[in-house]
Amino acid sequence: MNTSYFFGYGSLVNERTHTYEDLHHATLKGWRRTWRHTRLRPVAFLTAMPDPHSSIEGIIAHVPNNDWAALDEREFAYDRVSATSSITHAKSAAVDIAVYQVPKDTGLAPDIRHPIWLSYLDVVIQGYLRHFGEAGVSRFFDTTSGWDAPILNDRAAPNYPRTQQLSAAETALVDAHLHSVGAKVIP
Repeated sequence: MNTSYFFGYGSLVNERTHTYEDLHHATLKGWRRTWRHTRLRPVAFLTAMPDPHSSIEGIIAHVPNNDWAALDEREFAYDRVSATSSITHAKSAAVDIAVYQVPKDTGLAPDIRHPIWLSYLDVVIQGYLRHFGEAGVSRFFDTTSGWDAPILNDRAAPNYPRTQQLSAAETALVDAHLHSVGAKVIP
């Protein structure tokens, strides 16, 4: 029986960015999100990092036939690590769950040359809103570090390859949360 699942905590929460099925809400205990970049990508992106005082919500989804190749290619700047014992979920069967994490020795703080793309953040927040509601979006911002990173407003010409159209209300929600955390959005 195939029991391989991944834990998504960023853009993978938005099922419009992938075709993986059998999605379930889940919580990764003892971890938090942070913004990092590596020499492998020209942009900052989310990673999970151990933090015994935090937990993050996300989704688990099935990896058909244990074929990790496509997902590993999408997540090429990450290491895939086992997280089965740290994740709670409502799935009744036992499953093996992996999480993608930027290797500690390669992750760097975002900077003006490696900003967060707003088009990427929009996709992440749209997914959290759909799965966890506005309270879940608030928890996302609360359990993510690195909001002092520059955020490039690329909404008019999105850089993120899996960009999604946000409603006016979704855009306003993202903008309000960015304002509340004192984020610096650059044109």
